[in-house]
Amino acid sequence: MAAAAAVIPPSGLEDGVSRARGEGAGEAVVERGPGAAYHMFVVMEDLVEKLKLLRYEEELLRKSNLKPPSRHYFALPTNPGEQFYMFCTLAAWLINKTGRPFEQPQEYDDPNATISNILSELRACGRTADFPPSKLKAGYGEHVCYVLDCLAEEALKYIGFTWKRPSYPVEELEEETVPEDDAELTLSKVDEEFVDTNESAKQGVILESTTDAAEWSLEVERVLPQLKVTIRTDNKDWRIHVDQMHQHKSGIESALKETKGFLDKLHNEISRTLEKIGSREKYINNQLEHLVQEYRGAQAQLSEARERYQQGNGGVTERTRLLSEVTEELEKVKQEMEEKGSSMTDGTPLVKIKQRLTKLKQETVQMDIRIGVVEHTLLQSKLKEKSNMTRDMHAAATPESAIGFY
Repeated sequence: MAAAAAVIPPSGLEDGVSRARGEGAGEAVVERGPGAAYHMFVVMEDLVEKLKLLRYEEELLRKSNLKPPSRHYFALPTNPGEQFYMFCTLAAWLINKTGRPFEQPQEYDDPNATISNILSELRACGRTADFPPSKLKAGYGEHVCYVLDCLAEEALKYIGFTWKRPSYPVEELEEETVPEDDAELTLSKVDEEFVDTNESAKQGVILESTTDAAEWSLEVERVLPQLKVTIRTDNKDWRIHVDQMHQHKSGIESALKETKGFLDKLHNEISRTLEKIGSREKYINNQLEHLVQEYRGAQAQLSEARERYQQGNGGVTERTRLLSEVTEELEKVKQEMEEKGSSMTDGTPLVKIKQRLTKLKQETVQMDIRIGVVEHTLLQSKLKEKSNMTRDMHAAATPESAIGFY
């Protein structure tokens, strides 16, 4: 089973007094490392292990007919509504496991009131919660994992659970039987026999040289031509080094006595100063406890006000955008109205119409003249044709009358 990881508050330092003192003195705030974004996954995995130790599957999930959450359920966003309900249910159950009565939240309860009650119980357990309550409305994130992990630890403390060192089972090595064969020996068997003989020799017999000095000298003379040995001509070189070593040793010992006295004195002064600082810090913490509580409350109110300001600022931005769109449309309508008004008051089209009418009248008069000329021409042609016909008729009738007369 995984060991419990150290829980780091999502924001701020663990000690409110140290944080207030650091901010007031203008100290630099420690920045979070690049791995802080993945810390909530580790906290979530530890939380699942702690919930299993508290038997939440039998006591909560089966009774409430809930599905067991995954190892990264509250670390990743899946379904905010479902995650928020699961968070409130788990938090209420863990608060009851710490020995404090807490009503199980319902689906239609006010989320702000529920979150406020959970944070109040968390602060009553001595845990810090210096982040805005709105961070818990989403139902996931590092703040949700932090709150549930703190409540799980308090529940484990209440039932008397303590973490112990892990005990690893001793695995018995099975001895493999190898058929004895004088012709073939495995390398492992040779190594085992060699180790066994060395261990038996070490345990049974004290190592003692049995080499003859004369034989050793003869062997050295035989091998000496094959070795490259550099012989120094200065035989007093090693003695000089030995003398220097003795001098340095005596200097170090004399300096150590004097330095040790100063170090002991400095150690005693530092110890007394640390004790004074510790006592004064405890006194300051006791004296400023109510101020720290007020500061935390003011910090929470400031966070809520900032959240409301951001929401209001977003609404103002949206309305400003809508206003700009409406203003642009209004400008377009005004421009169209001005164009229409200028066209209505302008007399140029009327003058053009009059000119066209005058031209049409002139063309009509010319057309009437042309029609009169054509009609006159036709009349003349008809009259001429009629006179010709009459003359022809008279000419034809005159000979006949003359014949009858004669």
